[in-house]
Amino acid sequence: MSTTSLLAELSWRGLLYQHTDGLEAALGAGHLTAYCGFDPTAPSLHVGSLVPVMGLVHLQRAGNVPIALVGGGTGMIGDPSGKSAERQLQTRETIEANSRAIGAQLARFLDFGGASAAIMGDNADWLLPLGAVEMLRDVGKHFTVNYMLAKESVKARLEGGISFTEFSYMLLQAYDYLQLHQRHGATLQIGGSDQWGNITAGIELIRRVTGHEAHALTLPLVTTAAGTKFGKTEAGAVYLDAAMTSPYKFYQFWINADDRDVSRWLRFFTLLDREAIETLDRETQEHPERRAAQRTLAEDMTARVHGADALKTAAEVSALLFGGSDPAGLSPQALEALAAEIPFARAKWARADGDGRSLGLQDALVTAQLATSKSDARRTIQQGGVTVNGVRASGDAPMLPAQCLHGSYVLLKKGARNYALLRMED
Repeated sequence: MSTTSLLAELSWRGLLYQHTDGLEAALGAGHLTAYCGFDPTAPSLHVGSLVPVMGLVHLQRAGNVPIALVGGGTGMIGDPSGKSAERQLQTRETIEANSRAIGAQLARFLDFGGASAAIMGDNADWLLPLGAVEMLRDVGKHFTVNYMLAKESVKARLEGGISFTEFSYMLLQAYDYLQLHQRHGATLQIGGSDQWGNITAGIELIRRVTGHEAHALTLPLVTTAAGTKFGKTEAGAVYLDAAMTSPYKFYQFWINADDRDVSRWLRFFTLLDREAIETLDRETQEHPERRAAQRTLAEDMTARVHGADALKTAAEVSALLFGGSDPAGLSPQALEALAAEIPFARAKWARADGDGRSLGLQDALVTAQLATSKSDARRTIQQGGVTVNGVRASGDAPMLPAQCLHGSYVLLKKGARNYALLRMED
C-alpha cells in the first residue's frame, strides 16, 4: 500500500472519520511520522482500543513511521473526553505498571524493525519533569480560555463541573504532539473521533511554536448493531490481557459477533483484503448458519493477540462446549483452559478392596456440583442424562473410569450443556 492510497484504504474499511485539509497532499509528498496515544489508567487495553491500533498498523503498512505513545504522564490525570465524571486519580506506581503492560501489548501489532520501524514512547519522559511555571509560560500562553471552552470535551462537562486538572488535559496532549514533532518529526496524530479537539490543540501549538504544519486523522468509535457498547459483555469489558479476559472468552467474543456487525469488524480489525472480506460477506448472506465470517474473525484476532497456541486451545474448548467434539481428543492445554471456564473441582480416588482406584459416579456428580445429593445424581444417571468423558453412563451404581483424560481429568456432562471437570488425585 502506498502513502497516496492510505486514505482510500481506511475509507473502504470504514476507518476514516475526519481529517484535516491537506493531509492527502502531505501523505502524497512522502512518508511521514504519525502517533497515537494510549491511556494507561487500566492494566490492559480492551478491544475498543484496537481501532486506533489498527490505524497505526495501516499507516506503517503504507510506509509511514508509527509512534505508539503510552500516557504515563497524562494517565496521572486522565482524559475527560467522553467521560461524564471526574476520573479517580491513580498512583504513579500503578500508572507505571500499566504503561509497561500496555507497551508490551502494542508491540504485538507493530513492526519495530526496517525502514518504517515503529517507535514506542511514554509521555512521562517529558511531562513528569515539567514544572508548573514552565508549563504555563511555554504552553498555556498559546491558548485562550475561550478556545479551550469551545472544545467538545470541555463543553460536555461544564454543566456538571470540570476540575482545573481535567480542564488542562488538552494542553498536556498538545504538548505531547509538540514534543514528538520536535523529537521525531511527527506531523500526524490519530485517535478516536472524540479526540478531535485535543489533537487540533496540538496542531495549533506546533504552528505557534515552530510555524510548521501538522495534521489530524480520527477514526470512528465502534458500536454494535444492537446498540450496545462495543467490547462490553455481561462479564464486563473484553481485554487483551489473558489474565483479565481468557483467550477462550476472547475467541468467543468474536465468534459470537452479530451477522450485522461481522462485516464491519472484519474491515476494522483484520488485514484481509477487500475481495476476501466481500467473499465472506456473501457467505454470511447465503449461509449464515456456517458462521464462516465469525470464525475467520475469531481466529485472526485470537492468533494476533494471544498467539497460535492459544488460538488452538480456545478453538478446542469451543468445539467441545458448543460443537460436541469428543473429549478424548482434548489436549492437556485445552483441559487446563477448560478448568477455568466451567465448574472445576479436585477429587480423591477411594481405594477399593484391591490395589485399584475407584469413585462412584454419584459421589463425583455431587463433588462437581452437578447434583445436589446422591439420590439426585442417581435419578439423573438412570434417566440417561450423564456422560463421563463423552460416554453415556448407565447402571444403578456406575463408577468413574480408571482411565482418565491425560492421566487425571474426568469430564462430566449433565444434560445438553452443563459441564464440570474433575481432577483426580490419589
